[in-house]
Amino acid sequence: MKVAFWLSLGLVLYTYLGYPAWLYLASRRRRVPVKKASILPGVSVVMAVHNEEVALPAKLENLAALDYPADKIQFVIASDGSDDATNQILRSHASANLRGVFCAQHNGKAAALQEALDVCEGEIVVFVDVRQRIEPQALRYLVANFADPTIGCVSGELMLCDEAGRSTSGLGFYWQIEKKMRQWEADINSTVGATGAFYAVRRSLIPKLPTGTVLDDVFIPLHAARTARVTFETQARVWDSVFPGRLEFRRKVRTLTGNYQLFELAPWILTLSNPILFQFVSHKLCRLLVPFGFLTLLVCSLMIPEVFYRATAACLLASCLLAALSFFRVSSRSVNRVSNFALTFLLLNTAAVVAFINFAAGRKAAWRGRSSANALARGH
Repeated sequence: MKVAFWLSLGLVLYTYLGYPAWLYLASRRRRVPVKKASILPGVSVVMAVHNEEVALPAKLENLAALDYPADKIQFVIASDGSDDATNQILRSHASANLRGVFCAQHNGKAAALQEALDVCEGEIVVFVDVRQRIEPQALRYLVANFADPTIGCVSGELMLCDEAGRSTSGLGFYWQIEKKMRQWEADINSTVGATGAFYAVRRSLIPKLPTGTVLDDVFIPLHAARTARVTFETQARVWDSVFPGRLEFRRKVRTLTGNYQLFELAPWILTLSNPILFQFVSHKLCRLLVPFGFLTLLVCSLMIPEVFYRATAACLLASCLLAALSFFRVSSRSVNRVSNFALTFLLLNTAAVVAFINFAAGRKAAWRGRSSANALARGH
């Protein structure tokens, strides 16, 4: 019982303290800089949408405002079996550098992206999502990294805010830590995955996307990392708002289910043929195991009749109580930040457990457009 306790504690501490600390120190000792330059290669901006009549017009305006020469940029937008006004909007905006790809059936994001990729012409392919707002200069900052021939993929930086545009606590704090880790990983070699809302890849390094792929923003960068570096550009910023609790939880479950799916789609990622195997295991796999580590810690600490272990159980239960206070919005200002973080931490780990159950049961993570998300938020 004690062995299980200490192994679980070691897993938790390594995942949240040990690995980040190692990354920080390694990035200070052997940082490999990226040789950036102001270059203007041909770029294809790719986006998949499904029933996005509400969000699409604003996104098209946002893309049109990107500071990049019109004769060097191509927009390819795939409508994944949309049955609202999405297709009409795309046709009305068709131009010399904006092409709509209309999928006959709703086969999911990966299938739609693949159809879009088949008609891309740019040397660099930039993947974007419909919901987020890209800063005008962000594309130039992203592309500048490709002046370095060792770079194969570049991730932009996702900035989180609430619907009023204010920075977020809880999940926002967690995301700040996550971004620091991605930057440190990029400093020493390659970061694991990319910001799905805004990342770029050399077209020659993009693999064929299997239908049903949930995490293209991990699957594609991992393939790129086999022969090139995957870096993180903090000046290429894209803005998004955090979904309300239930929607954010569902989104996280889908993302974590996609992590499990990677083991089926690309089993080589857990072998020595993966040049960033250590980072992948430490950053992705350990986080999938942490919830089970916490459950083991709690069970063991409750069953071992010694003061230290009972104190550990008390701390774990107190964290759950703080999370409950935040969930029911009864925490005071003095503990609000702590309780918000406790709730975020609990929900993320709960989502990991649900993702494992989904994967083990063979349930697929469905891709929803924003219209579907809005309907869910309204209780439909």
